[in-house]
Amino acid sequence: MPLMKPIPTLRQLRYLVAVVDRCHFGQAAAACNVSQSTLSASIQELEELLGAPLLERTKRSVVPTALGRNVAERARGLLKGAEDLMDAGQAARDPLSGRLHLGVIPTISPFLLPRAMPRLRESFPKLQLYLREDQTARLLERLDSGELDAVLLALPYALGDLEVMDLGEDRFSIVYPAGHVPAASLADENLLLLEDGHCLRDHALAACELEGARRNAGFNGTSLHTLAQMVANGLGVTLMPQMALDAGILRGLDVTVRPLAGAVPNRRIGLVWRRSSARAETFRALGGALKAELAQS
Repeated sequence: MPLMKPIPTLRQLRYLVAVVDRCHFGQAAAACNVSQSTLSASIQELEELLGAPLLERTKRSVVPTALGRNVAERARGLLKGAEDLMDAGQAARDPLSGRLHLGVIPTISPFLLPRAMPRLRESFPKLQLYLREDQTARLLERLDSGELDAVLLALPYALGDLEVMDLGEDRFSIVYPAGHVPAASLADENLLLLEDGHCLRDHALAACELEGARRNAGFNGTSLHTLAQMVANGLGVTLMPQMALDAGILRGLDVTVRPLAGAVPNRRIGLVWRRSSARAETFRALGGALKAELAQS
């Protein structure tokens, strides 16, 4: 019987990825919850196994070699596969238990989650939800790398080969300063938008066919709360999703709200996850609870 070829361990690969990502032994060791000497020795063993250096070390810095970057990139896929195996075991034992890392975009998180969390805790008492709020592109990067299990976002968005569960619509309304006389066309208004990177900016314009609308370039808000305050101070008008209105984002502000006319003035809310994930049953159950909460708007 032929001897089995020596292969790297998952621990060695995890330590290498941590160093390549941070270019710092101390930070990588802290992220892996091991001592710096343990991490360094493990990577040296990996280098001896592969017969080539993976890191360039100096007294002040550590830089991955070309081979180190290549091995780290390959290792990410292997580590993700190993995590999927663990998820498969967890799902087989109890699909509605264990840790679940959920990413949520900023134009959904503060409005839907506070009212949905009691329902989720009651429905899934064994499920430990860890939430990460960020913009869509960065959340999808973390989903692809395995840092997140699923992402709650707004559609449409280019998602590639991800599994998508549609949770429902979130209609837009236009918010005016009190006493403002609306222009004949929304395209002629001083339209306040979120800054680049927020998908709501594109969704609002596309849903209302306003790609050519005049924009107040001097005021690009960082949040919907900021836009609401800008409108209240007479700086322009903005488009606001219904879930934010339901959450009371305009409470106490002297503004006027008018539903947008048109066939499809809305965005869709969706839950997405990797097709390779073994926790599809978990995500569908979670999505069902969020869909029920969203339907109560």
